[in-house]
Amino acid sequence: MKRSFPLFLLVIVFILSGCEQSQKMKKINFGPYPQTKKVDTVDVYFGTSVADPYRWLEDDNSAETAEWVAAENEITFGYLGQIPFRDKVKARLEQIWDYPKYGTPFKKGSNYYFFKNDGMQNQYVMYKQTSLDAEPEVFFDPNTLSEDGTVALSGLEFDKDGKYMAYSISKSGSDWSEIFVMEVETKEKMSDHLEWIKFSGMSWKDDGFYYSRYDAPADGDVLKAKNEYHKVYFHKLGTNQSEDVLIHKDDDHPLRNAYAGTTEDQSFVYLSQSEGTSGNSLAIQKLDGSQKDFTIIVDDFENEYNVIDNIGDQLLIMTNDGAPKWKLIMVDPSNPAKDNWKDIIPEKEEVLQSISLIGGKIVAEYMKDASSVAYIYDMEGNFLENLQLPGIGSMSGMGGKKDDNEAFYSFTSFTFPSTVYKFDMETNTSEVYTRSEIDFDIDAYETKQVFYESKDGTEVPMFIVHKKGMKMNGKNPTYLYGYGGFNISLTPGFSITRLVLLENGFVFAMPNLRGGGEYGEDWHEAGTKMQKQNVFDDFISAAEYLIENRYTSTEKLAIAGGSNGGLLVGACMTQRPDLFRVALPAVGVMDMLRYHKFTIGWAWASDYGSSEESEEMFQYLLGYSPLHTLSKGVSYPATLITTADHDDRVVPAHSFKFAATLQEMHMGENPVLIRIDVKAGHGGGKPTAKVIEEYTDEWSFMMYNLGVTPDY
Repeated sequence: MKRSFPLFLLVIVFILSGCEQSQKMKKINFGPYPQTKKVDTVDVYFGTSVADPYRWLEDDNSAETAEWVAAENEITFGYLGQIPFRDKVKARLEQIWDYPKYGTPFKKGSNYYFFKNDGMQNQYVMYKQTSLDAEPEVFFDPNTLSEDGTVALSGLEFDKDGKYMAYSISKSGSDWSEIFVMEVETKEKMSDHLEWIKFSGMSWKDDGFYYSRYDAPADGDVLKAKNEYHKVYFHKLGTNQSEDVLIHKDDDHPLRNAYAGTTEDQSFVYLSQSEGTSGNSLAIQKLDGSQKDFTIIVDDFENEYNVIDNIGDQLLIMTNDGAPKWKLIMVDPSNPAKDNWKDIIPEKEEVLQSISLIGGKIVAEYMKDASSVAYIYDMEGNFLENLQLPGIGSMSGMGGKKDDNEAFYSFTSFTFPSTVYKFDMETNTSEVYTRSEIDFDIDAYETKQVFYESKDGTEVPMFIVHKKGMKMNGKNPTYLYGYGGFNISLTPGFSITRLVLLENGFVFAMPNLRGGGEYGEDWHEAGTKMQKQNVFDDFISAAEYLIENRYTSTEKLAIAGGSNGGLLVGACMTQRPDLFRVALPAVGVMDMLRYHKFTIGWAWASDYGSSEESEEMFQYLLGYSPLHTLSKGVSYPATLITTADHDDRVVPAHSFKFAATLQEMHMGENPVLIRIDVKAGHGGGKPTAKVIEEYTDEWSFMMYNLGVTPDY
């Protein structure tokens, strides 16, 4: 769940009034829920006994679990199949989805590359051009890797001359990937094949590259075993993986991840290690043969240090060390003590997001109240001018080279489809390079940003999007989406699926909760560990603001979130079941006492703390853990839990146990269901067909339970 990971699944949920539903729609009969077996499993934490009667559902390989999954899906899809407008929702999603979408171009060697989806392709296709005016040709098509689109391109990196491309693929949404190499000129796949790769890049040095991997897991444990002893290797082209050179391992610290990167000119390799999702160590080695070992720059894991590139024999590093909103510094590896560090761009009021070196200048992208602003500096850090952006929204992918004046970036907002701009550093001008033309009246909608008070008086920003002229009468169906964790910021972005909601009269609301990175490290830390309740309070207060200001009402309010956002939804629906009509927790962290025992879960303790850390931390986690705070006889919102069989980030056992417990405890007529996808994972690389199927079911479930009939 770190920012560098492939971006996490964000799911949206909507709630409609039961009264209107009974008047407009025929009631769906379903059930009974499967009778889920209970076992006598009890764990003792600091003298406190905690029952875990559905522990057996953690075994994703057992026949019993498979039978339970089949029984739950039968109930869920039986319910969804009775929603009268489900096919119309799917047809509209397919219609609105079918337009060309473009990625940001980048140059490697003498060629330009970009990604494009013609409309309904399961995976984006990679194209190559010999110049910006040349006819693009298909260079790599991930759609040919599998018939159903469930094999995805998960990463790529070209060598210095652009002669070879190393690329990784992932299957069925798993975090596990495999690396291959292609010769650019012939498009021939070479003999190189590397396995058991996870949380790794590919960093070239001459005729090979650095990468990170784990040892092969035991049979049956591929998707759930704890990921330990991350190692860094160097692979030379044309050799077997068994011949790869071990660069780094740490037998004394099994719960550390390691990554090796190289500077653009390949004169340095840097080794970064992490013990969680924030904070890293950093060591540097010159690659001219003058250094045998790495020089340690910092090793306390207290802050973050991201190497941008080298300027001669010195390194530009972006860090939050002594700067919660980040700054850019210069470090001399031959004199690495902190006293010798030099500020190039000091900390500002805005939060520094990224640094790009283009045309002999520095482009610094910042975030101001969760929207992008950008400034241009010379290489000594002197401010030159603002970079003029198209408006309020989010920029990304400012790609260029230190010696080129040409660069490309994309810009988007809630009602502004992602548009690619060509940027001229010399004149500081941007021009549209590619724009997606979508069949939707964007001008019919408006976006505003409001600030509301959370429970403790903290001011929290929230974006609100809806049709122009909408009446604030408390009757508008509203979709409230949040995340609030791991320093991840939610900024304005375009969503095809969300358009279906907006055109049917929904209000979309997205608060920037504590735990995220919208206002720097202080904002992040205010939503971690013993302060995690702040995140839930912020979200609940957002709901109350929307109700008090008559955007919506309890009967018309749906909440949604994925991954850490699934935890958010789970915690809020158990703390305030009276406040929401519909809940859609997706791939959520629901068992806060055992999350750290599976795959990469141990790394989240930097945000959550651990039940084994101290009695105080255990009691705090127990107090909000969604699985453990469900109460017998409570009427919970209409709930559709979503997860997938190949999710090895947040293992599906979280959702399995939460669903079984919810169905046991819940009282009332609201459906509480779980949708378990197959050949899918945490969200990354999911093919278009599966995305549309999932949103069809989520939107249909939400609309039906909010009493909304789509206007198709």
